[in-house]
Amino acid sequence: MDTSLYNQQLFSFLSASPTPFHCVAQMSRILQQHGFTRLREQQSWGQLSKGSYYVVRQQGAITAFTLGTDEKITDGFRIIGAHTDSPCLQLKPKPDVKTGSFHQLAVEVYGGSLLAPWFDRDLSIAGRVCVARDDGSIDVFLVDFARPLVTIPSIAIHLFREANSKPDINQQKHLPPIIGQSVAKQLPDFTEILKDQMAREHPEASGREILGYDLFCYDHQGPIYTGVNNDFISAPRLDNLLSCHAGLTALIQTDRTKNSILFCSNHEENGSLSAAGAQGSFISAVLERIIPEDGERRLALASSFLISADNAHATHPNYPEKTDPGHEIHLNKGPVIKINANQRYTSSGFSSAVYKQLCRICAVDCQEFVMRSDLACGSTIGPMTAARLGVNGVDVGAPTLGMHSIRELTGRRDPLLFQRPLVTFLTSDLPRSCS
Repeated sequence: MDTSLYNQQLFSFLSASPTPFHCVAQMSRILQQHGFTRLREQQSWGQLSKGSYYVVRQQGAITAFTLGTDEKITDGFRIIGAHTDSPCLQLKPKPDVKTGSFHQLAVEVYGGSLLAPWFDRDLSIAGRVCVARDDGSIDVFLVDFARPLVTIPSIAIHLFREANSKPDINQQKHLPPIIGQSVAKQLPDFTEILKDQMAREHPEASGREILGYDLFCYDHQGPIYTGVNNDFISAPRLDNLLSCHAGLTALIQTDRTKNSILFCSNHEENGSLSAAGAQGSFISAVLERIIPEDGERRLALASSFLISADNAHATHPNYPEKTDPGHEIHLNKGPVIKINANQRYTSSGFSSAVYKQLCRICAVDCQEFVMRSDLACGSTIGPMTAARLGVNGVDVGAPTLGMHSIRELTGRRDPLLFQRPLVTFLTSDLPRSCS
């Protein structure tokens, strides 16, 4: 597949995934189209035959796996891990705020967002809505307003002269976006606005009571190329939907002769401590049901290997001093191995060597990142997943600028360069253990 076609598919994936719930729904559809069978945690799986399956937890996390035709279950798994969530603004349960003639929505910051880029942008709202049924049960629907709906205007520099030298964003006071204005008559509250949207998207839910929701603001502008030669991709949610898409497309491209797992968790951006997060039981519970016998499962995990896929920091041309000398990271120069002496990343000398060999096989150059020793290092789902499963693992990512902004920047060539070693990983017989 060439770069342009791959990026076209990535752009469609990003645009259709404004929230983790939409991401998982889209991944489910793609997996079904490629012959994967859905399993449900609430039902017995019995003895699984050779084939491809997927499981969804709480609509925001998904695990897909193949039991390869040419391998025994104890031969282990090639595991790719990523996460479906991105930093953003989440609506509060009672969001209506009336300030003068303006109708605003109360929001809470989700994850470690760069807040300034959220101002003066065309934002929409999407997520999931829970509605009552007459019999007392609950239906859950995905909703996406899919149009510019709210905005957070900046304070004019004339009214805050220190705006450029002393930026001051109070999350409670300064972030509620404007959704409308009431001059001649009172606007409906947000629940009524949401009911109208539900009636348009889901007529079967029309008029039913809304019991709860998980709704998020997102950048309505879609992915674009930028640069004089279209060298770069500017898009929302590259961290970490670029990795989810790469793992998904790698999984469906394989011939399914090898044992493989794609694990995309939720809530990574706020610590992964949830039932759908990487600190939860999801991946372990799936493996326990694939391999019920404890001894066999331990044998399989001892021969397994994890690639934790999450975006990596590229060297910023305006802040080169923030990069460790000798470890400069460039866009369009290939995937990045992320290394930290204190295991904030799960990479080791051995696991890095395995990944470098994968890159050599598919003729892709790779780069190596370490944080400056005088700066705090971020982390990924890699260490917690590797520790939970007891497997060798490596942390890798596509080089990115503006990480955790409302829009992030990567190289035009980087998504496909990142995906190709994952395809090789799922089809190769490289060593996965150094014991």
